[in-house]
Amino acid sequence: MVKKAENIIVGISVGDLNGIGSEVILKTFEDTRMLELCTPVIFANVKILSFIKKTLQLNANLQGIDKLEQIVPGKINVLNVWREGVNLEFGVNDENVGKYAIRSFTSATKALKEGLIDVLVTAPINKYNIQSEEFHFPGHTDYLDQELEGDALMLMVQDNLRVGLFTDHIPVNEISNHLTEELIRKKIETVHKTLIADFGVTRPKIAVLGLNPHCGDNGVIGKEDDEVIKPALKKLFDEGIMVFGPFSADSFFGLSQYEKYDAVIANYHDQGLVPFKTLSFGNGVNYTAGLEKIRTSPDHGTAYEIAGKGEADYNSFKEAVYLAIDIYNNRNEHKELVKNPLKTKQKQL
Repeated sequence: MVKKAENIIVGISVGDLNGIGSEVILKTFEDTRMLELCTPVIFANVKILSFIKKTLQLNANLQGIDKLEQIVPGKINVLNVWREGVNLEFGVNDENVGKYAIRSFTSATKALKEGLIDVLVTAPINKYNIQSEEFHFPGHTDYLDQELEGDALMLMVQDNLRVGLFTDHIPVNEISNHLTEELIRKKIETVHKTLIADFGVTRPKIAVLGLNPHCGDNGVIGKEDDEVIKPALKKLFDEGIMVFGPFSADSFFGLSQYEKYDAVIANYHDQGLVPFKTLSFGNGVNYTAGLEKIRTSPDHGTAYEIAGKGEADYNSFKEAVYLAIDIYNNRNEHKELVKNPLKTKQKQL
């Protein structure tokens, strides 16, 4: 059953309250036209958000609720995940504030898992101050990978530019140890499936970047491209997945080769995110592909240096909301299309 736009429930984790997360959330939904596209539910505390709203002189009208059954369509709902007050100091790294960021996130993830919200959009956290005995993950993606079905893959999106990663939050000196044929196959298959089901691409074309400078120069600067990446890509191509490469990473984006493909997969975090963020101009979105549920986030961090000043650009967060809604609708449409596939007639022998 297809939901009306305003009935799509967008759950939002509030992120680090000392950062710009609350500001970009409130600025996004100040525009009442957004409430015609979805109904937001912010997992936080209505008094805290009202204080931030007043401090930043914003005009968003907040609807406090104590349980998800009280959601009011077309309003900015704030689910009171906690009751106590929180001491805020904009721009400060605070472990106590980090605990509330995780309480918001884990509560929203539970609601997503149980189908009480349709999609999840996460505001930025500080990966340092969220660590505790109860939560010891490098970030959102790793926790979601544990809690939700599927295999998580970070996919950065801005219009038709989509950049995925074979490895993400690992040290550079460990990359080659993680890069196996099995990993490459799993990640490419995930990107292939998400392009079809989540982005409506009928016959996806995927480009893969080389690990070493000049793809190793025939083994002179490293053997991984020849011995691991190329054989894996050939097997997948022979099986019908249109995957190409590896391409030399230093010139791939500068020559606009990415425009020929529906997605590009980099080997490690900075190899993919540096060119992506350079090209996306603050409008990019981080999408966690490969999971049964939908999660997006803006492509920036807590931005402590401008927190509390009212200067934060909310475009990336708004784009994250748009993308979550688009993927939700695309998935439903895809499910309808493949629900009753046409059977091919067998030739009579």
